Amino acid sequence: MARNVQPAGQPAPQNPASNGTAQAPAVVLSPEDIAGQENFDAIIAKDSRVEPKDWMPEAYRRSLVRQISQHAHSEIIGMQPEANWITRAPSLKRKSILMAKVQDEAGHGLYLYSAAETLGTTRDDMMDALVAGKARYSSIFNYPTVTWADMGAIGWMVDGAAICNQVPLCRASYGPYGRAMVRVCKEESFHQRQGFEILLELANGTPEQREMAQNAVNRWYAPSLMMFGPPDDNSPNSKQSMAWNIKRFSNDELRSRFVGMLAEQVKVLGLTLPDDEVRFNEDTKKWEHGPLDWAEFKEVLAGRGPCNAQRLERRRSAHEDGAWVREAAAAYAAKQAAKQSTNAQKAAA
Repeated sequence: MARNVQPAGQPAPQNPASNGTAQAPAVVLSPEDIAGQENFDAIIAKDSRVEPKDWMPEAYRRSLVRQISQHAHSEIIGMQPEANWITRAPSLKRKSILMAKVQDEAGHGLYLYSAAETLGTTRDDMMDALVAGKARYSSIFNYPTVTWADMGAIGWMVDGAAICNQVPLCRASYGPYGRAMVRVCKEESFHQRQGFEILLELANGTPEQREMAQNAVNRWYAPSLMMFGPPDDNSPNSKQSMAWNIKRFSNDELRSRFVGMLAEQVKVLGLTLPDDEVRFNEDTKKWEHGPLDWAEFKEVLAGRGPCNAQRLERRRSAHEDGAWVREAAAAYAAKQAAKQSTNAQKAAA
């Protein structure tokens, strides 16, 4: 429910049509809040950066915590579909590349958790929300990886979609988020090339390998397009995020760009997209695609996808199994802090 915000020192306006029912109390802003809001508005207007110690609206902070933590959760959960194939990779070369990629995803999650922590939340709170099933992550990771070709489709399509979505985030108005995304995007570009190479090799292999590659593209096409989120007319957060310069482009704009990328690159692979309606609209200068199953998207988001329960249980188990490591690290940190405090007191004496 919207609240009336009234600067300090000014009375709240009276409602002449009041029928005696209770009215929501006006929120009185302090001089510090008024000055902070003005500075925040100026930063956004100049397309500059908001830093952790700057004043920011509570709604802006909450929006960032939601987006960055979901992004971090996606990187951590996203390790699982590919980690399953490390022991099944067809060669030592492929095994080592896939191991490096999964390690990169773990690093991305840590960068992003660190960025979210600058907003006042804690890693424990974020992880507790994830393992309790209260926090969301990208729906794409709730689909199974049934063949080696899926590693190629994930790299080319899923990481390709991530690049389309995340490169503009390098210019996000919140400094720690934008800076974290610079490194993340550089590493994602290698992941995308790795996936494309896998598909290219399979597409030029035996008929069975080519069929495997095409089948993977068919299965991952629609979920990768839905990674950008619901259509613009049904996206509750996009408009405000764009007003705050967190996002730079709408879901549909990013999806259109991604479809254009796939349409051209699939020609090099010699494969086809499972969508007869993909075309470039000369009037709008945008790529178009066929309808997507948004009912399926909502089901997966609601926790009823093919692998939702498995992904969360595995994350929960890993979190519990690693408790002793976190406890040991915390105990060591406390011991070191006490030691430094004692040494400082001795030096002062």
